[in-house]
Amino acid sequence: MKHYTFIDCATQGYLALVGLIILCLHGPSVPHWPLLLLAHAAGIGLIHTLIRFQAGHQGSGVLNFLRHFYPVLLYTGFYCETGELNHLLVPGFLDPFFIRLEARLFGGQPSLAFMARLPYLPVSELFYAGYFSYYVMIVGIGLALFRQSREQFFHYVSVISFAFYVCYLIYIFTPAMGPCVFFPDHGGFQLPADLLPAVPPTFPAAVTSGLFYQLMGWIYRTFEAPGAAFPSSHVVIAIGTVFFSFRYLRSIRWLHFAVVILLCLATVYCRYHYAVDVVAGGLTAAVLIPLGNRLYFSFGRMGGPGKPLGGSSPS
Repeated sequence: MKHYTFIDCATQGYLALVGLIILCLHGPSVPHWPLLLLAHAAGIGLIHTLIRFQAGHQGSGVLNFLRHFYPVLLYTGFYCETGELNHLLVPGFLDPFFIRLEARLFGGQPSLAFMARLPYLPVSELFYAGYFSYYVMIVGIGLALFRQSREQFFHYVSVISFAFYVCYLIYIFTPAMGPCVFFPDHGGFQLPADLLPAVPPTFPAAVTSGLFYQLMGWIYRTFEAPGAAFPSSHVVIAIGTVFFSFRYLRSIRWLHFAVVILLCLATVYCRYHYAVDVVAGGLTAAVLIPLGNRLYFSFGRMGGPGKPLGGSSPS
């Protein structure tokens, strides 16, 4: 454990915990569970090998970068895996619960009403661009911190990865598809008749003609994992990135904050999430980001490498 850092332990802990969940709860819903279990064991072994190999070759810039960047390479795989595991305990999806909750809280379905009230191309493109900014935030803040300070970059990757891992665990046990269930061509789940809208919702033609609408459609068709709506990881991680702009990139912090607000609204306007997903995402971020930050520095004080990439300690 000499060369292990907080995020090494978090990553291997996630691999081990999900592997244990697969081993104990696998059933007909996970027909290829032995392969998943093997992949988790291999991941633990490869990460350990990377840590040990890099420790013996401290002068290698490529190894140093890979040593601290590797969690980012796992995000997509971990995320997609949740779609394979989210029926271990819940046989279907929890959307009827969230739809009824939305109706009680808001008197209707904000995820349907918002776009219906503003079905205009300039408005929709602004919101879809705001939603797409999620990917720009993750990469952009990471690159800015990498250029500015290797230690700040490692801090960022560690806390953001920790938040991702916890969200993925939640998705395994709280599968919800989001507002796509209102549309007949979403596939995979049928709402009870009493929850179906009297008039089937559609996407206005002006909205569907937009560039960002089409770009997000391609991303979701290619990478989306069914059942990963609650809480909104877009909201959790976007708030996490703005935490780091306030801490380390103060010149952009207010602009970044404004874009995060736009993203939170876009999750509902673009019909990717229920409003309660956004609220839950904000509350989840309020817990996970400070907790991950505290664990990152506490681990260093308990013997983990305090300056894994060089530079002074963060203020």
